[in-house]
Amino acid sequence: MLAFAEPPKVSVVMPVHNAMPYLDIAVESILGQTFQNFEFVILDDASTDGSTERLREWAAQDPRIRLIEEKTNLGPAMSSERVARAARAPIVARMDADDFSHPERLEEELGVFARHPETGVVSCLCDFIDAQNRKVRGSEGWRLSRRSPLVPFAHGAMMYRREIFDRAGGYRRECEYWEDQDLVTRMATLAPIMVIPRALYEFRFSPTSTRTASDAIALENAVDLMYRSADRLGKHQDYDDLFGSNGATEKVDPRVFISLGSQLLWAGARPRFFRRLLKRAKLAPDMRTFSAIVWTAWASLEPHSLRAFLRALLLARNVRASLKMPIDGPVAWPSALPRVANRLSASAEHPRKLAPVAGTTPAHARSARALAE
Repeated sequence: MLAFAEPPKVSVVMPVHNAMPYLDIAVESILGQTFQNFEFVILDDASTDGSTERLREWAAQDPRIRLIEEKTNLGPAMSSERVARAARAPIVARMDADDFSHPERLEEELGVFARHPETGVVSCLCDFIDAQNRKVRGSEGWRLSRRSPLVPFAHGAMMYRREIFDRAGGYRRECEYWEDQDLVTRMATLAPIMVIPRALYEFRFSPTSTRTASDAIALENAVDLMYRSADRLGKHQDYDDLFGSNGATEKVDPRVFISLGSQLLWAGARPRFFRRLLKRAKLAPDMRTFSAIVWTAWASLEPHSLRAFLRALLLARNVRASLKMPIDGPVAWPSALPRVANRLSASAEHPRKLAPVAGTTPAHARSARALAE
């Protein structure tokens, strides 16, 4: 095994909670990277499915693995914070425990830092796979050609400078289920973000994801808060004031049910959110409501044709984007933050003490943004 004469250049960090049966695939994809000078910091967040024992076996086999075991479940946001703070290297790469990194991922992301030293965050596009490792949809290169407050890459695909993470204030408990969207938003005010326009990462959809088993009200409120925060950013406003009382509302954005249904749809299941949409969504005579009604009804009645339509739509968007903006190398992500940058940066430089969020579940979950259409 590789022994280090000096501290590793990169810390790969991965929180784990009940990640079987995909855990071995995720670990192997990091240990098999073409770039080898890294430590692999893994936090087991009180798993109960055998993940803890399997991680101990991996740690005994490879000295680059540093295993941290939590006895009490922290949940997605705070487990991400805990493992990120344990990183020793100046560059930190995120990994999720049921996904897969291509062998060249770390090397290529580090190469962008070397060529663009002013960059604070580097990521890549991802393909999407199901529980059987089958590709169910391709990468979303079209997102790189538009200005949007929604981050165009998966949480597990990003690499960042530890200095920028610290200045941004790390993950925030109030942003459970979309903690990566919030973190990247704040880091974008401090340094440029570059995205490799190739899929070097595989994001997994699984019908047994703990996200789908989480408390429905808490999850819907969390995704609604993400969309309301994104709307604020689109208007060049900050969103910290939405965190009061968990930011919950009686009715939620109709897009919430597209986001939640996507996890099941791309896992090969039949999402049944139409009645839930009618009961809980903030319906109005606008395109958001129309799109959500059509999507949830279509997904419930004929998910196969909806998947085919969405794949065709993705292809058309990617082709249109490639004609509009030919891409030869890393792309600077143009976050929609210019007028709120100073306020968000000031908040990041002086993070406040966070109170626990009522109603959140301790189960780990996938990023809400990654599930949005």
